[in-house]
Amino acid sequence: MIVVPMSVRGGDAAVRDALLSLGWEGDLASLTSSGIQSAAFQVRGIDPATIEAMVPIAARLGIEVVTGPDWMILVGARSRLGAFARPWMQPEPVRELAMAIGMAMPAELPTEWYHAAGSIALDGPVIVGVINATPDSFSESSRAGNLEEVLRRAGELIAGGATVLDIGGESTRPGSEPITVDEEVSRVIPAIESVVRDHPYVAVSVDTVNATTARAAVAAGAVIINDVTAGRHDPALLDLAAETGAGLILSHSRGALGSLTDSVVANLGVDPLSEVARDLDAARRTATAAGVRHRNIVLDPGFGFGKDASQNWRILAGLDAIVALGSPVLIGVSRKRFIGDATGRPVEDRDRGTAAACAIGYDRGARLFRVHDAESVRDALQVARAVTR
Repeated sequence: MIVVPMSVRGGDAAVRDALLSLGWEGDLASLTSSGIQSAAFQVRGIDPATIEAMVPIAARLGIEVVTGPDWMILVGARSRLGAFARPWMQPEPVRELAMAIGMAMPAELPTEWYHAAGSIALDGPVIVGVINATPDSFSESSRAGNLEEVLRRAGELIAGGATVLDIGGESTRPGSEPITVDEEVSRVIPAIESVVRDHPYVAVSVDTVNATTARAAVAAGAVIINDVTAGRHDPALLDLAAETGAGLILSHSRGALGSLTDSVVANLGVDPLSEVARDLDAARRTATAAGVRHRNIVLDPGFGFGKDASQNWRILAGLDAIVALGSPVLIGVSRKRFIGDATGRPVEDRDRGTAAACAIGYDRGARLFRVHDAESVRDALQVARAVTR
């Protein structure tokens, strides 16, 4: 008898490869391995009768269950959880739970992200380069105060591997002063027009929370809208995204504009990952109710927005829970304070730490990476891709 340990990270790939080496066909090996892979669900607001009925069912199916007065955590192989998630086969007390688990089962990762002018393939990492048409962004080297600097930044980012450029005119850094919509428009529209003119093959995103600015940006050639409030600040922005077919990045945050980075206001508690996942799911539901197509939506857990360092790291470590929501995931960890806390580096010297965090994010399912320096993360992401392929 020979016993060989198998990898538990990316465990489905390890099982698939073992089955292939033992002579199984490719499709059968992939299907079997995906069923063996573990999944976990947290259920809140569940009544005691459902909990009592679920315990023996879970034992019979080989699903681990931990319960409390009104909550339950279920852990097991996807095939086991899938067998439970058939409400027509379950007794009445747990049918609603079975349906909810079935709806929450992770879907296949999207292969494309659609925007106003086409789509972006997600079969590898997508680098989103940051251009701040602001005088007060927290990262000085990303600031572009005039059109010459905007085009210089665009050229550097594209040369470094960026295929999307995210242009913003209002800083969200701690202590930043709010500006008027007119001032924001005067900053971003000339920048967008210049980039679209000189780089027509690059997708341009506008980083704004204002529908008025977003409408002007789309008219100027932007095909994506990046809203750090996920439509909370100006719900008309969601209507605009639906009307124009723009790609829509819904970023997690809580609180008003002046307090987006305040962790006390955000109050994410001891389980920030679950809080973020629920908020993003709710934001996506609001967006689709406004008419935005599911395929146009990208989710961003909002690193640094109302999260302290430990919360940011916990969200990055468990990012696959956000990916399991079924929409493409973008992460914006670039040069953030929690990277500095871990490395001891100042803002402008955090690109290596950023690259490492991006590689971890790719391993956990993120496919879009918003960064200040594209070249420094490109190789790290390609290495991560080589491992996960």
